[in-house]
Amino acid sequence: MSELKEELKTKIIEQLNLEDVTVAEIADDEVLFGDGLGLDSIDALELIVMLDKDYGIKLTDPKDGKKIFESVNTMAAFIEANRA
Repeated sequence: MSELKEELKTKIIEQLNLEDVTVAEIADDEVLFGDGLGLDSIDALELIVMLDKDYGIKLTDPKDGKKIFESVNTMAAFIEANRA
C-alpha cells in the first residue's frame, strides 16, 4: 500500500501542477482540501478524472469524493477496495 501512496502523491502533484510541492512534503494523513494541502473543488474534479483514467474507478456521486479525497490514506484505501 505504501507504494500506491507514493504513486498517488506523485500523480496528485503532476495532475494538479503543484510545482512547489514534493512527494516528501505530503503526509499520508494530511488533509488534502482546505487547511491541509489547500486543494479546491476544481482540484477535486481533476482527482475524479485521475481515478477514472489511471485506476478505472468511476465516481457516480461527487459527494463521495469528500470522504475519498480526505487524505492520501483514504484515497489509497478506496483504490485498493475498488480498483478495476
